[in-house]
Amino acid sequence: ELPLVESGGGSVQAGGSLRLTCTASGFTLGDFDMAWYRRRPEHDPGECELVLKIDDGVPGYVNPFVRGRFTIAHDSAKNQLYLQMNNLQQRDTAVYYCAADEFLFTGCRPYKYFGQGTQVTVYS
Repeated sequence: ELPLVESGGGSVQAGGSLRLTCTASGFTLGDFDMAWYRRRPEHDPGECELVLKIDDGVPGYVNPFVRGRFTIAHDSAKNQLYLQMNNLQQRDTAVYYCAADEFLFTGCRPYKYFGQGTQVTVYS
């Protein structure tokens, strides 16, 4: 069983919404910092950008390109992490990953827990 599994991706018209879910297994998500990352088509393999993060249980970093449109939330009872994405734009097209580790940074690194990703495609 994979420790982190993302779901909820898909294709959506610009201006629409999606909610991504990250389900953790085998460990307690809330014991770590948590975040959503994304790898857009123009990124090099292995490169990605931080979207939103929860530090010590409190929402922290917000990517300027998603400010006011995306929110992050954690449900400790369900051991899940969510990413609510509203007013999606074509630039948001990417593979979205959830991650958990003691420390999370603005780029991709070999984090302790890192999901396999879910594709989000925004069309005009």
